[in-house]
Amino acid sequence: MKKSIALLLALLLMTAVLAGCGGNSGKLTMATNAAFEPYEYYENEKIVGIDAEIAEKIADKLGLELEIRDMEFNSILGAVQTGTVDMGMAGMTVDEERLKSVNFSDTYANGIQVIIVREDSDIKSADDLKDKQIGVQDATTGDVFATDDFGDDHVKRYSKGSDAVLALKNGTIDAVIIDNEPAKAFVRANEGLKIVETEYANEEYAIAVSKDNDELLEKINKALKELKEDGTIQEIIDKYIPPEGK
Repeated sequence: MKKSIALLLALLLMTAVLAGCGGNSGKLTMATNAAFEPYEYYENEKIVGIDAEIAEKIADKLGLELEIRDMEFNSILGAVQTGTVDMGMAGMTVDEERLKSVNFSDTYANGIQVIIVREDSDIKSADDLKDKQIGVQDATTGDVFATDDFGDDHVKRYSKGSDAVLALKNGTIDAVIIDNEPAKAFVRANEGLKIVETEYANEEYAIAVSKDNDELLEKINKALKELKEDGTIQEIIDKYIPPEGK
């Protein structure tokens, strides 16, 4: 009986150590929403993009194999909080509400929220959105900002940014608030739409980690620091978002 208890305790201890390093199977599991080009999106059947490549580099530094799980954006924090995945990485901004449920890594990229409208729209800036119907991706910072600024009655939430853009194109809503780089991709793919010249908001992206996994957070921050210092992160960003003039 004593041997059984000792063996059980040893197994539990081993599991805890492995969990702190990113799972108990030699994998680093990442939750994302792969409909957010160029940060995460499908190329054929593989998830690629800025976040996917940075996560791969982090996993390499931790000696783990990266496993990416695609899910609805508003399910990511819950998956991180419950330990279903090790981290959430989806062009996600740190805010006070999210910090109640998870911790965040150091920043690894900057994002800009912009407004997409139809080409014949009279909306020239955020000031013109008053009393308009605004489409957002559910639970994103675009959702939070729009709700705070214009009221819940004027915000229409969609599970995917592409669904909001389709609603805009069909005339169901007047504008879409979303991150700049995905906005560019949506406008390229949908004739008759444009991005309002005035920026709506600036934000910083970070990686969500469970509040119960300080060890993993520390390792991710160490990896991010090294990847910033050697230029790897900037190279990845420039690959998907070429600097002006290049």
